[in-house]
Amino acid sequence: MAEAEEKGATKGEGYAVANLSDLGEGYGFRKIRKGLDVTAFGVNAIVIPPGYETGGHLHEEQEELYFLHRGKIAIEFGDGAVFELEPGGVARVDPATVRKIRNLSDSEDAVYVVVGGKDGYVGRDGKLPPGEESRFGSEGPPGA
Repeated sequence: MAEAEEKGATKGEGYAVANLSDLGEGYGFRKIRKGLDVTAFGVNAIVIPPGYETGGHLHEEQEELYFLHRGKIAIEFGDGAVFELEPGGVARVDPATVRKIRNLSDSEDAVYVVVGGKDGYVGRDGKLPPGEESRFGSEGPPGA
């Protein structure tokens, strides 16, 4: 049974669930890591207004993955390359690579999620719980 909500998230034994709107309002950061008690990597959502451009930044050690949830953005890298992302678009950025984001809309907010970490991949370590015979359920793999 889930425990009471805390900081906008519902937390239970081994999990936490929330909506981005539960983790903040207005423009700026939605602190997913803090709100859901994530400890293995950093993760935030960022909401930027129409036409807004962030300043450039880089990291000493943390590689980042950007996922565009809503809107349309341009991501510009230190070498001058610019890529436009639409919802579902992703970009991986090395720590030392300068990057900045611009909301390409003049009327809609953009919402993107940034996941960061170092020394990450563990390998394929998934297992089935006792009593399960397939990770796809009784229907088989999707589209089969």
